[in-house]
Amino acid sequence: MKKIIFTLILVLISSFAFGQRKLGGKGTVKTKKEDEALMDSLNFGNSNKNGKKVKFEDTEITDYLIISSARDTTYVDTTLSIKKEYKFNYLRKDEFGLMPFANVGQTYNSFTYSFNEENLVPEFGASAKHFNYLNADDVNYYHVPTPLTEIYYKTAFTQGQQLDALFTVNTSKQFNVSIAYKGMRSLGFYQNTLSSTGNLRITSSYKTKDNRYIVNMHFTSQDVLNEENGGLADDNIVFFETGDEDFTDRGVFEVNFENAEGLFLGKRFYLNHTYDLVKGNDSIQNNKIQLGHILKLEDKIYTFEQTRRNDFFGDAFRTSNLKDRTEYENLYNQVKVDYHNNIIGKLQLNASHQNYNYGYDQVLFLDSGYIPNRLKGDIVSLGAKYAKSYKGFNLQGNASINILGDFDSNSITATAGYKLNEDLNINAGISHHSVAPNFNTILYQSDYVNYNWRNNFNNIKTQTLSAKINSNKYLNLQADLSTITDYVYFSKDENEGVKPFQNNQTITYLKVKLQKEIKYRNFGLDNTVLYQQVSNSNNTLNVPQIVTRNTLYYSNHLFKKAMYLQTGVIFNYFTKYNMNAYDPLLSEFYVQNENQFGGFPRFDFFINAKIRQTRIFFKAEHFNSEFTGYNYYSAPNQPYRDFSIRFGLVWNFFM
Repeated sequence: MKKIIFTLILVLISSFAFGQRKLGGKGTVKTKKEDEALMDSLNFGNSNKNGKKVKFEDTEITDYLIISSARDTTYVDTTLSIKKEYKFNYLRKDEFGLMPFANVGQTYNSFTYSFNEENLVPEFGASAKHFNYLNADDVNYYHVPTPLTEIYYKTAFTQGQQLDALFTVNTSKQFNVSIAYKGMRSLGFYQNTLSSTGNLRITSSYKTKDNRYIVNMHFTSQDVLNEENGGLADDNIVFFETGDEDFTDRGVFEVNFENAEGLFLGKRFYLNHTYDLVKGNDSIQNNKIQLGHILKLEDKIYTFEQTRRNDFFGDAFRTSNLKDRTEYENLYNQVKVDYHNNIIGKLQLNASHQNYNYGYDQVLFLDSGYIPNRLKGDIVSLGAKYAKSYKGFNLQGNASINILGDFDSNSITATAGYKLNEDLNINAGISHHSVAPNFNTILYQSDYVNYNWRNNFNNIKTQTLSAKINSNKYLNLQADLSTITDYVYFSKDENEGVKPFQNNQTITYLKVKLQKEIKYRNFGLDNTVLYQQVSNSNNTLNVPQIVTRNTLYYSNHLFKKAMYLQTGVIFNYFTKYNMNAYDPLLSEFYVQNENQFGGFPRFDFFINAKIRQTRIFFKAEHFNSEFTGYNYYSAPNQPYRDFSIRFGLVWNFFM
């Protein structure tokens, strides 16, 4: 640890001395939609209009563009705000509504759910391994006038660290490449909870000088490795909850097993390119016709290994060297035509083809029946999108349906918004989605007897009404009312084995989320409150009624504005409810209705600072753990984190 701290200090000193020359501008971030006019005016590739080399001092922070897969554009943000504090974590996004496990890199329990998906083919499964998995829409592309580097670093728990490093450069105004890697390793405090993850991203983007042809490509290789222990043994729970001094070293707790690990691997190649068949007849591109193509090739593998059989999962076909391996391949192609007209709006027609291959290497013949080894086939889909803005109104629609293949999925979404003024936006929407449940609920094979099935479930059908109000002056409010029919979930059967089930009754799910930040001089109070209500006679969808996060903080410039300081306390709380339990073999959470968990406060104290382009973070997490009671759990038999002190930084430097 001393070597790590010493190295960190050297990095900070070096950054201040060599890499932190001040950029022009205020370092703020704005958002624009496909801002081609701005992009044309920027001088990428280290040369200006006259062919002279662009110097670092001549650039603005807003010249460094981040472009999403939908080609929405933001700028590199080097500011320090309370939202940056919420995102300084392993996922690098706001974790509100998620409950992390004891070690970094383990899974999260979910307090809230969203039913706004639009997929037409079942997902792979192993959902607990996907929190840190970057989908195609999560990968960004860049345009930068000079090379840009970003480094994220944060301490982990025992013999491990987190690092996320990005480098991107424009070789010309037309071509950009980037490479990034996020790696993490943490041993953890409990027996057999080591975590090791990696996310490699390589991107490139190109556009012609007239912007007629644009292409974005990326390759990702991701892995999540977790040693699994099944949680604390039942007879050790009392030692944890009473705070027995002999068990302050968490490594002495007896866990359910110490000889298993789960490994999830994912690789993807992605290509998205468009060509303007008709550019339009004026600067606003009226009557523009654009052709597009998306190619995505993605492979996923989930493996669960255990050296010897354990009673935790029941009977097995073998006593040692147990190994379950599930494979999935998906090839996706979409062709689309976009038409832009000032009066009609934006209309897109698309057609998609997917080839999927999920399963195992062998078939099984059991007393309960025959279990095949593969689910594979082809899906052909048709879809349409529409968008129109007029005098503050914004209308959007999206519909898609499978016309060929084994899955008769469909999806339709419509939203309407109105911008009352620069501060106040109102949106309302309605959606319907029908899709088969995840592949691992339909077909699964394992060396454990209870974990083998082939099911024929009905499609899960969801309808959602939503409303949203966004206003920095008043409040941000979002309400969703969903009905879910034929909901598929995991739960224990009469043999104490975890299996998928389908609820043929209708579930009604209401959630209302309110966010408001109040500022007075240098003080701020940021409040986020989530209210949820579920009408569910079978208790197959369990959520806490109240989830809240309240942050009181102070911020100010110090040392003649050389440093910006932010410090405060974060309070987290959720009401007691039947919290889902975790099954490490499936890497899924399952419903349990025997015990309630929750109702405990979590306090974090933080001190953050910004020095030029470097943001430094220091946090005392869950500092109230010793004096508010040892009743904190992330899942049944899975304790939440004890008090810990962690620190790190995010460092942007420009060449």
